[in-house]
Amino acid sequence: MRTAFLAICMMLLAGCAGVTKPPPKRIAAIVTEYRHNSHADVIVGRLVESHTLDGKGEFPNLKLVSLYTDQVPSSDTSRELMQQNGVPIFTNIANALTLGTGKLAVDGVLLVAEHGNYPKNETGNVIYPKRRLFEAVAKVFRANNASVPVFCDKHLSDNWRDAKWLYDTAHELKSPLMAGSSLPTLWRRPPADVRRGANLTQMVAISYHTLDAYGFHALEMVQCLAERRAGGETGVRQVRCLSGNAVWEAVANGTIDEGLLQAAVVPLEGSLVKRGNRSLMELAKEPTAMIVDYRDGFRASILTLNGAVNEWSVAWHEDGDTKATMFWTQEARPFMHFTYLVKGTEQMFHTGKPSWPAERTLYTSAILDAALISLKRGGTAVPTPYLDIPYQPDWNWQQPPPPPPGRPIHEK
Repeated sequence: MRTAFLAICMMLLAGCAGVTKPPPKRIAAIVTEYRHNSHADVIVGRLVESHTLDGKGEFPNLKLVSLYTDQVPSSDTSRELMQQNGVPIFTNIANALTLGTGKLAVDGVLLVAEHGNYPKNETGNVIYPKRRLFEAVAKVFRANNASVPVFCDKHLSDNWRDAKWLYDTAHELKSPLMAGSSLPTLWRRPPADVRRGANLTQMVAISYHTLDAYGFHALEMVQCLAERRAGGETGVRQVRCLSGNAVWEAVANGTIDEGLLQAAVVPLEGSLVKRGNRSLMELAKEPTAMIVDYRDGFRASILTLNGAVNEWSVAWHEDGDTKATMFWTQEARPFMHFTYLVKGTEQMFHTGKPSWPAERTLYTSAILDAALISLKRGGTAVPTPYLDIPYQPDWNWQQPPPPPPGRPIHEK
């Protein structure tokens, strides 16, 4: 089966082969806030500033025709940029999707609800208004008896109920839905993937930063590998989230595979804080571990080890062998890992078919929600009987080409 990545490349190279390039799809961007280096900037910005964010690189075959910003901070950069590029900014979502005509006038929607001044829920997850924003999009779809593809950046919601509502509503309205993180599309060092149909028993991932922000990225990294196992995805039975000494106790008693943890460290040797003779236990003062038990017996453990690491990696047993890789991001502008996320959305907007399954992000959204509930409850297991939605992805990862040199992140 032709991979999504190759399909994108063929589409983009069609002009070189003498095939007429299709006209760009008209895209409305619905964002929480738009400022320098925000997700709105590095995703939506590629439509008006090219993939190198300087107007000198390759442009997606997408045309930004409208923008809605839920908040406008003092650091907002959208007003000047959109004026320069002739993109109208609307004060409500209905007009952004209809261009003020009352009729659906776009071919796709980028919903980027990340960053901004929003409250947190009782488990510490930021309540980005994804449901409220998607409700406004859905209202336009219903009024027009029509829908277009929607991409939702990162998780579907901060809680299971709203995540499932968004997923179900898109299905009801026949709106092709994609979501998720850039992590699955990243460079992998060394290049490695789970063989489709492989027998997996355990997987251990390493992460850093906060659970609600970067823990979600790590879950996407794990799920894009785990979903390839024999039988595809069949569901999650329970989720636990341990903290402090309980993490190391889980390693010692075998709940978390110590050999896989050490294997996951190996690709990170170049990015580890100078360890000397200090162990991970000594360096990571406040570790956490999300332990995900799947219905088929597979287990994934995601350790957040601030103070010891500042990258993502993962190791797994596959058919008796151990594999490990680091998921590498370009931590400098133009943050080229977002290019391959945008290329995935570009393919969906042109074909009407999601490049990767929305079910992946439905799972990662729900797992994170359950993990944060478990953490608040002192690490007790949270049953997830609702995560019994089977799916088998046809998406295949391909190593992206090397990125251009990065620029300092403060550079505008």
